[in-house]
Amino acid sequence: MGLFVRKVKTRSGATAVQIAHTRRGVQTILEHIGSAHDDAQLAALVAVAKSKIHDGQQAFDLDALTPTTPTGVAPTVVGSRSRVLWEVLETAYRRIGFDTAVEDDTFMKLVLARVVEPTSKADTIRVLDELGVAAPGLRTIWRTLARCVEQDWRDKLATAAYQHATRGGALRLVLYDVTTLYFEAEDEDALRRVGMSKERRVDPQVLVGMLVTPDGFPLEVHEFPGNTGETLTLLPVLRAFQDRHQVDEVVVVADAGMLSASNLNEIEDAGFSFIVGSRISKAPYDLAEHFDKHGGVLHDGETLESKRVMGVRENARERRVVYHYSAKRDRRDNHTLDKQVERAQRAVDGKRPLQKDRFVKLTGTRPAIDQTLVDRARQLAGLKGYVTNIPALRLTGNEVVAAYHELFQVERSFRMAKTDLRARPMFHHEADSIHAHLTIVFTALAISRHLQDATGASIRKIIRTLRPLRDVTISINGNEMVATTPPGADAQNILD
Repeated sequence: MGLFVRKVKTRSGATAVQIAHTRRGVQTILEHIGSAHDDAQLAALVAVAKSKIHDGQQAFDLDALTPTTPTGVAPTVVGSRSRVLWEVLETAYRRIGFDTAVEDDTFMKLVLARVVEPTSKADTIRVLDELGVAAPGLRTIWRTLARCVEQDWRDKLATAAYQHATRGGALRLVLYDVTTLYFEAEDEDALRRVGMSKERRVDPQVLVGMLVTPDGFPLEVHEFPGNTGETLTLLPVLRAFQDRHQVDEVVVVADAGMLSASNLNEIEDAGFSFIVGSRISKAPYDLAEHFDKHGGVLHDGETLESKRVMGVRENARERRVVYHYSAKRDRRDNHTLDKQVERAQRAVDGKRPLQKDRFVKLTGTRPAIDQTLVDRARQLAGLKGYVTNIPALRLTGNEVVAAYHELFQVERSFRMAKTDLRARPMFHHEADSIHAHLTIVFTALAISRHLQDATGASIRKIIRTLRPLRDVTISINGNEMVATTPPGADAQNILD
């Protein structure tokens, strides 16, 4: 006689798991373990069946397994939860210190549920139920969001994030960038305003400024009215960061959108060093001496330096400008220029309507290619500029370039916030609700970045791999037992 686990598809689409034996070629069902409706339940029921017929079992009561009625009493699944995933998320939350910064269980559940499946606050209840986690009521959620604003939990969470980021030593470099979040709304208010949009949208929006570590871990998030200029967002964020943590001698890296003479003066006066992207329109003048001596010849990876006075009258200050040449960037820039010149030529030839085309000039009544402008653009191909107040003795040109290149980390964090955590679009219509929403997104982003750095896997892969590992509670004749889904190789690597 051979005992084995039998899996049979039912008419409803479920999979029945049974213990059966073979005697003289005839199969007999000894026990119906239960019916599974997903892979997790199936794995759990199979584990239960195998535990009953494993090799070490000496006494297997066939009479007890034989149903006393035609159908018998089938075991039923009475509970299921993604324990492994939830424990991983809770551990990360506590490791960063968020549990002591904000001692609120509902807030933690809102954050961790957002990491698992970003959705509306009301639909978060469903997500928690599917994970097998006790979900708060909707009124409790709204009260929690109100306390988040009233008690300024973002300040406490930012403090915990900074302490976590500096456990290995003081921060010497932070990265800053701005993005816009739009709203599915028609009317503006004090915060949601129509402003400059890179996506050319006319919906009300808010500006969100984020400060992160060199590896992308979030330190600060601030929202501003949608019609605020990007250059006006950096200093308030830096001052809040400085006041909260009493830091100085930190280098701030930002893109060219932050480049204005008055802005840089204020940042410097606040005690910060800076590296910001520079528009290269000044390069021909800054590098005129180099071009005169070398005929415009540049080598891949070469850095050139110049000085430039920025600002007027009493606000004028001399700034160090570092230029970096990349052969790869040169090829990309020239490819773009070729397309722009081709487009301009079609306009000059009358093959397409004349618009605000680059490289087209009007000579009398006839358009023509502005070759001087084309040649100047060719000369700048491959160059990128950086303005800094850090002396060369402290940071070389190549080190300035390397520091700026870390800016992709803040862009990556913004992409995670917008896609993985779905920070937008937002349907909140009050400033406090928006503040609470972005506080949850900020905290969830910190959890996500921490887990990604710890495992080397994307947060989506972590969730996708660990979520199916479920603890299934099965009732058999009034007795309950818990069956766990064993982790596969990918899951075990993440857990390790």
